[in-house]
Amino acid sequence: MRINRIRTTAVAVTALAAALSLTACGGEDKAMGTKSAGAAETAAPAASSTDDTAQQDAPEAGAPETQTVPAGGKHAGGNGKKPETAPNAEAAASIPACTPKNSTVKVSKVSRPINHLLLTVTNTGSKDCAAYHAPFLRFDDAQAVYPILDDSKPQAVVVLSPGEKAYAGIGLLGEPGENEPVKSDDLGVIMVDKNNKSKGEATLKLPAETYTDSLGFVTYWQSDVQTALMF
Repeated sequence: MRINRIRTTAVAVTALAAALSLTACGGEDKAMGTKSAGAAETAAPAASSTDDTAQQDAPEAGAPETQTVPAGGKHAGGNGKKPETAPNAEAAASIPACTPKNSTVKVSKVSRPINHLLLTVTNTGSKDCAAYHAPFLRFDDAQAVYPILDDSKPQAVVVLSPGEKAYAGIGLLGEPGENEPVKSDDLGVIMVDKNNKSKGEATLKLPAETYTDSLGFVTYWQSDVQTALMF
């Protein structure tokens, strides 16, 4: 069963709780269409969502990377260059996180695998940013973080130059019959820094007829579509 490969860490739950607290204090960012993570966050660029298939964002088809290779595979993103990868955590420590202030996030339907969505983050700033860890997700203002698939953790942080993209796969449902699916309309995507702390939340409109349950998962950020959707 897929749920046996999912680990929702205590730090993730703590980070989400902090993010929700900051969101409640900061209120919604009406001008830009996203929710601010707190008073310290400034207005974020408007996040976008789409019902288009992931093939519009997918790089040229090829053999998917395995989950043991470093992030930053052969597939290009954004401006045609492969995203850079930090060789270790210390090297990545000085790179700012990708946040709603310097990037945009969208959610897309995919035809394969079934019951999956694709998250795409694009660096819209003028400097490199790092897609740290995994995004924290909440469907329709849920108070618990969506399970994070620990098996999808890459060997290196995905670092994006301006215009480049990173990807995360969302498995919407567990095994058939294990839980009751619930229809969801909105998705909150919380970006985090190198310490797994919230750096702001983008609120996206989900594709029509999206159903989730508590046995789904989200992957860590990956450098290519194939790896994000292989789980």
